[in-house]
Amino acid sequence: MSRTLALLLPLLVTTSVQADVAVTVDAALRDQVVEWRRDLHRHPELGNHEVRTAQVVADHLRSLGMTPRTGIAHTGVSAVLKGGKPGPRIALRADMDALPVTEQTGLPFASTVKSDYRGQPVGVMHACGHDMHVAILMGVAQTLASQREELPGEVMFVFQPAEEGPPTPSESAGAQLMLEQGVFDGFQPDAVLGLHVWSRLHVGQLGVRSGPFMASADEWTLKIEGQQTHGSQPWAGVDPITVAAQILLGAQSIIARQIDITAHPVVLTAGQIQSGLRFNIIPDEATMVGTLRTFDMDVREDVIARFRSTAEHFAAASGATAELSVSMNAPVTRNDPALTQRLRPSLEKAAGTGNVVEVPRYTIAEDFSQFANVAPGLYFFVGTTPQGQALDSAPMNHSPFYAPDEGALELGVRAMLQATLDFLHAPEA
Repeated sequence: MSRTLALLLPLLVTTSVQADVAVTVDAALRDQVVEWRRDLHRHPELGNHEVRTAQVVADHLRSLGMTPRTGIAHTGVSAVLKGGKPGPRIALRADMDALPVTEQTGLPFASTVKSDYRGQPVGVMHACGHDMHVAILMGVAQTLASQREELPGEVMFVFQPAEEGPPTPSESAGAQLMLEQGVFDGFQPDAVLGLHVWSRLHVGQLGVRSGPFMASADEWTLKIEGQQTHGSQPWAGVDPITVAAQILLGAQSIIARQIDITAHPVVLTAGQIQSGLRFNIIPDEATMVGTLRTFDMDVREDVIARFRSTAEHFAAASGATAELSVSMNAPVTRNDPALTQRLRPSLEKAAGTGNVVEVPRYTIAEDFSQFANVAPGLYFFVGTTPQGQALDSAPMNHSPFYAPDEGALELGVRAMLQATLDFLHAPEA
């Protein structure tokens, strides 16, 4: 959108500092957010490659009179809106990256983009809904900028790359790299807010939970060294494939027999096993790759130690060796209890009575948690499944068929605006 058009737009949202008045979104802004979302959906970009998306965001922030900082963590964008009155500081975050998924929604604005992911040709799709997150935060930025003279405090808009992880496992990316490169330098937020569109709620619903909300996510790699031999003479070598199978089964007993899963939910999953090239050759090595999900950092360390011990002992029993490496993609996402209690009424104002749902803990992960470890955080879900459609049969986030109802966009804008304005206008004493 051009600078001229942005400046000509009228005030599109009605706000009030009174606690009993809810934010309303004008039809013009609602339509603009939908237009932004569809444009972004047509042009998805993988993590650390969100060049076009970052340009769209930065141009929009400039049109609103802000001076964006670009190139943070490769393609990240941030900008600070200074209100005309003194007040607290709050950061609002949206993630920008798409997934290596070939879209099958049949939408008129479906992605046809192709790319390369870790050496493999892939389709690219906003299968997780980050296009909606960006469009929502662009709408929030436009609204707040139109009221800057009456706004207390300061708002930082953070558009983050690579939430889905780095292009290669050894790289830093996303929220962690933004923090390392100083996204909050000179701006210590008093709170940080984020949202995620979510297929397991209906349009019109918001989901939230105080305390641990989403699990930590570790990517682990286990390398097993055996001894190559002919497949007809396994006794002449050490079979790393058999050892890998034994370790995998033994690892499941850690969860089933050694961890109190009634108190500490844990998931230990192998998603990939690679070994060998030929049907009649026992190879030298095998590699397993997987994920660990926990809600408690002490439990995480305990499970890693048990997994390493299990792998090493199974390997040693067969004359092999096993080496486990673990890389954390995201710590536990915790909603600050005090901030959640303070702003839940804001979400209820935005969604209406009975439409804010207490969601369970999820073993999915979110690197928003990196920001929430720097300042009190609140992260909430915005439902995207149409009313009347069964939640358990709706395509989930990350599915090539995920087609969120665009009615979720308006509620996303209202909820983020309501929480932000209530926080700024009524800072904690």
